[in-house]
Amino acid sequence: RHVTLDDEAAYHLAKTDPQAFVRQAPGQTLVIDEVQRHLPLILSIKMAVDQDPRPGQFLLTGSSDLLALPALPDSLAGRAVTIKLGGLSQGELADRWDDFAAWARAIPATVLDYQSNWGRVDYVSALAAGGYPESRKLGQRARGYWIDGYLGRIVTRDLSDVSSGLASNRLLEVLRLVAASQGSETVPARIANDLGIAPASVTNYLNALRTMRLLDDLSPWTPNLTTREIGRRKLSVADSALAMQLNRLNPEALADQFGNDYLGGLVEAFVTGELTKQQGWSTERFNLYHFRDRNGTEVDLVIEYGDGSVFLIEVKASQTYQPAHTLGIRALAAKLGSRFAGGAVLGLASEPKLLGDRIWGLPLSILWEHGSVNRD
Repeated sequence: RHVTLDDEAAYHLAKTDPQAFVRQAPGQTLVIDEVQRHLPLILSIKMAVDQDPRPGQFLLTGSSDLLALPALPDSLAGRAVTIKLGGLSQGELADRWDDFAAWARAIPATVLDYQSNWGRVDYVSALAAGGYPESRKLGQRARGYWIDGYLGRIVTRDLSDVSSGLASNRLLEVLRLVAASQGSETVPARIANDLGIAPASVTNYLNALRTMRLLDDLSPWTPNLTTREIGRRKLSVADSALAMQLNRLNPEALADQFGNDYLGGLVEAFVTGELTKQQGWSTERFNLYHFRDRNGTEVDLVIEYGDGSVFLIEVKASQTYQPAHTLGIRALAAKLGSRFAGGAVLGLASEPKLLGDRIWGLPLSILWEHGSVNRD
């Protein structure tokens, strides 16, 4: 049975008689949507689970990270599993099993036979469509209206559930500045300077945006290989269509060479988003990071597997592979030694290319089309 706390009657019952609310579907799974609207209900759910520990009695959904909400009365530790649900991945949209991290552990030589049918216009179209199921059905103009309405509602209605004392218009300003620097390290002091507010306030707004699942968060990789890494996070708008709308970018401008100044960051954030989604079903346990040290060595994405081995990725909005694209991968690979599992430059080229020992140039579409490459 499905109920939502957006419904006035359901919300009233949850508030006035929470015990009756949680027991309204005996023998069924009770799906409670927008549960963050009345967090005290969590205690009644906890009591019901303690009295009857059968799994699958409740499915709690919402537009915010429950565990990050300050008013959450109980974490439901030992009683619940948290699953982050992102937008649709390109593999899901194409009905393909996309698990790049597992496949990249042993890239076969037959990958050189792979030919991508994706060009710059196709990638830009994917960016513009985004991963929200509802907005993907719409044309470009209508999609822009949908995203504006979605943003307006989520920041005005949900912000009070996430944090007190924050202004919805300021939240949107912070989100726009993050969207304008997709693929770059996030410096709260710089955002504070642009908006004329205190850095501590910017941190509160960024935390709220993360809690509302509007941002992807990429931590810096700081293993004990050197003491000179720089520890700034990369925050990016989680949905590419949302990022483009915030920047008021249209597909025609990005598809043209004049869009190069914006396309690189959008593509890098897009790859981060695809791999983040794939974490939810990958056969490998892995974490995602970025790397930069004080000597200027940079790697866009670091995949660290559960056994400590590492795969390195550079993302380029280019249709050719250049020797300079591999410099960061080579430098970090030398420090990794036996932990280096391989590396790839992902770009807009149509054909793969071997760029060095276990370093490949790969079309970006391999992220979701690698299943068509034979290992034999």
